[in-house]
Amino acid sequence: MCAQSYTLGPDSQRKADVPKGTVTKYTWNQSRIFPGTTRDYWVYVPAQYDSARAACVMIFQDGGGFISDTGAWRAPLVMDNLIAEKAMPVTIGIFIDPGVRPAESAAQMARFNRSYEYDGLGDRYARFLIEEILPEVGRQYRLSTDANDRALAGSSSGAPAAFTAAWERPDAFRRVLSFIGSYTNLRGADGYIDLIRKMEPKPLRIYLQDGSADQDIYSGSWWMANQAMAMSLAYAGYDVKFEAGTEGHNSKHGAAILPEALRWLWREYPKPIVAGTKSKTARHITEVLDPGHDWELVGEGYSFTEGAAVDRDGNFYFCDAGANRIYKVGADGKPVVFKENTGGATGLMFGGDGRLYAAESTRKRVVSYAPDGKITVLATGVTPNDLAVTSKGEVYFTDTETQRVYHIPVKGVARVLFQNGRSGNLGMPNGVRVNPDESLVVVADTLGRTAWSFHIAPDGGLTDGQPFYHLEVPDDVEQGPVRSGADGMTFDTTGHLYVATKLGVQVCDQAGRVVGIIRRPGTADLSNVVFGGAGMSTLFVTAGDKVFRRQLRRQGYLPWQPVKLPRPQL
Repeated sequence: MCAQSYTLGPDSQRKADVPKGTVTKYTWNQSRIFPGTTRDYWVYVPAQYDSARAACVMIFQDGGGFISDTGAWRAPLVMDNLIAEKAMPVTIGIFIDPGVRPAESAAQMARFNRSYEYDGLGDRYARFLIEEILPEVGRQYRLSTDANDRALAGSSSGAPAAFTAAWERPDAFRRVLSFIGSYTNLRGADGYIDLIRKMEPKPLRIYLQDGSADQDIYSGSWWMANQAMAMSLAYAGYDVKFEAGTEGHNSKHGAAILPEALRWLWREYPKPIVAGTKSKTARHITEVLDPGHDWELVGEGYSFTEGAAVDRDGNFYFCDAGANRIYKVGADGKPVVFKENTGGATGLMFGGDGRLYAAESTRKRVVSYAPDGKITVLATGVTPNDLAVTSKGEVYFTDTETQRVYHIPVKGVARVLFQNGRSGNLGMPNGVRVNPDESLVVVADTLGRTAWSFHIAPDGGLTDGQPFYHLEVPDDVEQGPVRSGADGMTFDTTGHLYVATKLGVQVCDQAGRVVGIIRRPGTADLSNVVFGGAGMSTLFVTAGDKVFRRQLRRQGYLPWQPVKLPRPQL
């Protein structure tokens, strides 16, 4: 690629006939999310701002470098010109610097938060903007709360900060401007290159810029990473534009094309930005999702929902563990109380005998309910969390308190099949399911990043355990070690495993690989998942105080009716 010369064009120059907005400097030192930090920020208000109407908002990271009329970027000046031209809406700009924890004395070094805030993944920085900065600026100016009216911009590490905030909270931000973005392994942003391809598309528009002479250091190549980001976003069906150049890790190219980039980012406004449903390549996740259906709320206001199960008619059942209730959702889609005083039941499963099996955690027992309501106690002195039932009526259940997996033979006594630390390193046995052809038992590890697969021996025992399913994990450093949050699970008729995790419903193929991630409905962690409804093609999930459903292109099966599985694609 031949070297190019980049210069600032007419939209980066002050025009006599264009009204000039105001820029005011502030300091923020009351952060709860980044405690002890102080930072400067500037608020640009265009001349056309009218307090009678909510203005759009655009937040620039490393804001101090963008604001000067004679500097490299000249962003307020460019916004003056584009707003006057109506190439972008009336937009208040927030130009914010990263935080610094000041030193106690001149002989000590301050703690500079830039990499922690900008290169780190997770929702911390998004929450900082949403919960602290936007409300503070909103005390003076009327800001839109519509995600379609909100944009983020950044250069270098400020670019993944902008992208991450929108990725984590597309309910708050929909437009991202990224210059020479640090999508390398400084703190894990290189993981987006793969995750974007697996995750259900989000309603985002992204403009990327980088140059072939950008830096190549210990954490990776910026040039290669930005190309890979652009390819992944295009593969996933996003509204994305990648502007390739020849410059290095500087602002020359980005500043020269800032007006063009803003025009592209705000084009067709106020037409809403929606999630892409098509991509250039067939994707596993689009083979699973039905584009005509999104998540629908089934019920809310519960203490804690768990124990997703389905009966022979496709009716959906779930527990409200804190309230000691089991609910049933029939064909009318409305939850009704099925049973009261359920002993803190957290796991449910129907058997081929029509009985409802339940893991009663507070009563420390496993029971089954006959259709006439009669209770049979199957095991006591345990703290069951989740359970699975075979077509023969055998039960497998997990005890997270003792980190064990149990087996209850038909008319037999519960026995320990797996003891964490003695039988293998399964950090926290949680969800448990028997696969559709009843050859394997799968156990989710909430604290790790895997779900284990065990072979079922002729006597019902478990052999040859492996941490088989390799799950994706969020960057959640505040929660300690790597944690997928894997909990309840279900299978479809092809042998794909659906795992409720912190990232969403992770879909694993028969070989144990995550091939797609269905986004969470809301912000609560998912606890359980099951297929049900007419045709067994509705996926139900329990999440915090709510229950949701979603129509898919895949079908579940009734666990007491084994299914012959197709040969896996290895």
